[in-house]
Formats: sequence, C-alpha cells, structure tokens
Amino acid sequence: MNKTDRMLAIVLELQRKGVVRAEDLASVFETSVRTIYRDIQALSEAGVPVVGATGQGYSLVKGYFLPPVSFTAEEAVTLLIGTDFVEQRFDTQYGHQASAAGRKIEAVLPDDVKENAARIRQSIRLLSTRKDRLQGQEKEYMEQIRRAILEQRKISFGYTKGRQEADGSHRSVRTASPYGLVLNRGAWTLVAWCGLRQEIRHFRLSRMSGLTILDDRFEAPADFDLHEYQPEDDRHVRVCILVQPEIAGKAAESGNFYLEEVEDRADGRLMTFRVRQPEDLLQWVLGWGSGAVVLEPEALRKLVRAEAARMLERY
Repeated sequence: MNKTDRMLAIVLELQRKGVVRAEDLASVFETSVRTIYRDIQALSEAGVPVVGATGQGYSLVKGYFLPPVSFTAEEAVTLLIGTDFVEQRFDTQYGHQASAAGRKIEAVLPDDVKENAARIRQSIRLLSTRKDRLQGQEKEYMEQIRRAILEQRKISFGYTKGRQEADGSHRSVRTASPYGLVLNRGAWTLVAWCGLRQEIRHFRLSRMSGLTILDDRFEAPADFDLHEYQPEDDRHVRVCILVQPEIAGKAAESGNFYLEEVEDRADGRLMTFRVRQPEDLLQWVLGWGSGAVVLEPEALRKLVRAEAARMLERY
C-alpha cells in the first residue's frame, strides 16, 4: 500500500472506530509506529483535523466526514448486503475487496444512520449453501479468467460435457478467448470465443480442468457487449412431466434451469420444460422416483424405462 492510499485508509479507520492508537494503526497497515506518526503529521498539514490525546490515541474532530457522501439507513444496508453477497459468491480476491468496501461504507456513516443500519441489517440474513459458494478449483479458475480477460490473453482448459463428442468422449481440450463471466442460477459460466467450434460458446467453471493462461493475445469484437449479449436459444425439445401432489411443491422449487411453465391440475402439477435433448432431464426425473411421470416426448419415456430396468438388475 502506497503512502497516499494508507493515509486515506487511516482517515477511514479513525472515522469507523473513533479513537485509535498509533500502535494499532501500525498493526493494521503493517508498518512502523514512526511511519504512522509521519502520516498523521502529513494529514494534519493537509487540513485533516486529526487530534491526539496522550495515552488514548488519535481521533477526528467531531463532524468531520470523508468522503462527503450521505446514505440513508436503507441505502447503507443495501450496499452492505451487496458486499456480503460478493464475499460469498465471488473468488477470494473480490471477497477481500468486498469486505474492505463494507468497512469503508460503515466508516462514512453518521452515528444515527450507522445504528439504524445495524438494526436493519441484523434483521436480514443472507444464507449461502456450500453449492452457492465457489469451491477451491472454481475459485482459482475465476481469478485466472478475470486476469486473462483484463490482459486479453487466451486460455486453455479441459472441458467435460454431458453429451458425447464425435469420438465418443465426454471430455475435450479447448482454447478460448474469454469475453466475460456470468452468474446464472448459482453457476458461474464463461462466455468465450471457442477456437474448436469457431463461435461464441458457454463453459461452466465447475466442468473445467487444467486451466492455463496462454501467451497468445486476443481482441474482443468492438460490437460485443456482455450486458446486451443474448445467446441463441437451441432448446427445441418440449418435455411435459406430471408431478404427484405430495412432491409438487418441492419439484417446482428445485430451480431446474429448463423449467418453462407450471400448471396445477386435479391429478398433480404439470411441469413443462424446453431442453436441447431428452437426456438433459433424465437424472432430474429419476431423482423424483415414481412421483414424476414423463408424458412426452416418447424418447425420454424410453430412456427412463431403460434406466429403471438397469437399476432393477442391480437390486
């Protein structure tokens, strides 16, 4: 941390805690007490009203706030919940930055707003399951991909798909130009130009392996905007499944990516999906046992029957 950043951070720390000893500041910023003394002197000379009390520490003159930003309690809570979300759903580096940002937001709040924000925040809890959080390998890959995007460098990685490749394998090695990262229904996905397919493709981080950043550079198309980008929808197979009443609620809440429509009927809940191929829903259907019945297409009905027969042989 350079001197300018450290001096600003000292002001924010004083605003957040009120009174802080030089020794504690030195510990926070991993520097010497003498350096803190020099920083405090420089702040005073720059017009920041820092006062020191022997045996107590440094503080700011009451009423001094930096930066001059005014938040309502609701605005502050919104920002702080946002930092909590980033800490839970992003990689380690962004998690640390989100935590630091949260401390800065708290530091600039007047006492009355800070107290109200704390009460509101205590009444809201952002739960995160293990599935929601980036795990070890994905966390590392996200950091690498972000760096590759920033430096405009291509990446190489192994990728495992549910569908077989032409050679019968489920795994292939890809070289891609990373355009951006998208969080979709709890799963991080890379949007990139795929050298193998010669088109923009999507890759789940959870299915990647052996990712490396290459020396080769790329330049994203001038007209590509990740926020405006709409991938072509190739889910052309319609699937209708009747779910029995006793599990209808859980099935509808399962958050299946392919779910399009839900209709309550006297004999259960009719759930309509659109998929690329019938196999996309096979495991989901099997997971509900006899409680889910495929009405169409016949191709998926055959897959369920075949898998059920194989299961029966093992029991």
